[in-house]
Amino acid sequence: MKTTNSHHRFYKYNNSIKALEITRPNQVWASDITYIRTVKGFCYLALITDMYSRKIVGYDLSDSLELKGCVRALNKAIYQAKSIEGLIHHSDRGIQYCSNVYTNILKRKKIDISMTEENHCYENAMAERVNGILKDEFFLDQTFANVEHAKAVAKNAINLYNEIRLHLSLDFKTPNMVYKLTA
Repeated sequence: MKTTNSHHRFYKYNNSIKALEITRPNQVWASDITYIRTVKGFCYLALITDMYSRKIVGYDLSDSLELKGCVRALNKAIYQAKSIEGLIHHSDRGIQYCSNVYTNILKRKKIDISMTEENHCYENAMAERVNGILKDEFFLDQTFANVEHAKAVAKNAINLYNEIRLHLSLDFKTPNMVYKLTA
C-alpha cells in the first residue's frame, strides 16, 4: 500500500542530508508513515526517528492519512528533545510533510527541512528500515481488532524497539542508550 502522495501543489524541499555525516542525536530526524491493518481497514503510524541513535523520538497512530497524526508525532518529538538547535527534519515528499501547517511548525522551531528527491525511497532508508523492523520483529504486520488494539501494540513495540532491541550499527547498544549518552 502506498502512503505517499507527492503530486501536490506544496513546495518540495531539496535533500540536504545526502553527503552529511551524522555525528550526534537531534542532528537529523527521519520521518515516514506506514500503514497498520485492522479488521475494518487501515490506520497509519507516523514515525520520527533520530538518525544518529536510531531512537523513535515521536510517533502517532491515526485512523486516517490526514495531517493531524504527523503533526502530533512531530510535536511529541520536539517536546521530548532537550535541544533541537541545528536540527534537520528529513522526509519523503508526501503531502503531509510538504503542507503549510507542517512546514510552518518546522520553520517556527528553526528546524531545517530536507526531502527525498522524487521516487527515491533509498534517500529515506532509515525511516523505511524502522518501519520494517517494527513490522517484522515486533509484529505490527498483523491484522488488529481495532485502532485501540493497534495503538496498544504499537506503543509496546516502540518501547521495546527503543529500550530493549540491540543494534549492530550501535555497537550492540539500544537506541535509548545511545540517545541518552550523547544527547
